[in-house]
Amino acid sequence: MITTSVAEAAACLQNGQVLAYPTEAVWGLGCDPFNEQAFYDILRLKQRPIEKGVILLAASISQVEHLLQTLPDTMRQQVISSWTNRTPTERATTWLLPAGEHIPSWIKGDHSKVAVRVTTHPLCVALCNAFNGFIVSTSANPAGLEPARSLQEAAAYFHADLNYLNGDLGLSREPSKIVDAESGEVIRA
Repeated sequence: MITTSVAEAAACLQNGQVLAYPTEAVWGLGCDPFNEQAFYDILRLKQRPIEKGVILLAASISQVEHLLQTLPDTMRQQVISSWTNRTPTERATTWLLPAGEHIPSWIKGDHSKVAVRVTTHPLCVALCNAFNGFIVSTSANPAGLEPARSLQEAAAYFHADLNYLNGDLGLSREPSKIVDAESGEVIRA
């Protein structure tokens, strides 16, 4: 299915299906992070090992507030500021945060932390809000290939194996950088 309806796309996620959608810089694959079968469908499509973990994408700070609670105030403010004060052309930042007990083990892979990004991309914000929470966000490409940058490229990779929310990419030229919120180490520059 190809749709421009955010409500239809959110329903796909709620029904345990995988969805391809445009993000800030590349197309992503998403699912309900608490639906283990949907998550394994993404790994199968991408031919990605579970050990790597995936990013969770949220529409607002309130959707990830519980993951920020153990951070020192200055770091918490830095994380929030990177999400809320980003210009549309600026590269987004994904933060590795303490996962706590609420994040399924399959999301984290072999890691004790979870990768989280609060987006300002209007379509992603609408999708997370319609879904009523954060969603999985991993690049739309089989392992080792370039991430899709259009509906046509995503469909060429995955054909009818999933659903597509058609829309525009954001204005960022690169996928998000990834930073460990506790150590400050840049994981993906």
